[in-house]
Amino acid sequence: MGEKDYLWFLDGNPLDRYRHYVQVSRGRITVFRIQYEAYIDGQWHAIVRYDTAHGFPHRDMLHPDGTEDKTEFPGADRADVLTMGEQDIKTHWRKHRQRYIREMKR
Repeated sequence: MGEKDYLWFLDGNPLDRYRHYVQVSRGRITVFRIQYEAYIDGQWHAIVRYDTAHGFPHRDMLHPDGTEDKTEFPGADRADVLTMGEQDIKTHWRKHRQRYIREMKR
């Protein structure tokens, strides 16, 4: 079984980071967890996460009040959802950050 686990700052910005963890067995993704985190008001906040927790690949949109919106992707395999999540986070992290900050102000 192979594993990849890394963290990097988005656009070199130390306030926004991408966390990536994947396990592969026999050439197939068995477990993954990728997450966008933002440093806001002196602490790190998980804002959007794609993972295989609960036994299926899905996205969790996290909110400042502790709630989350779960989205399933029927028919998509783990590799598809991992790729979709990577693209979403790398392309839309600024939009995700703005949404989270707006929700904090409510």
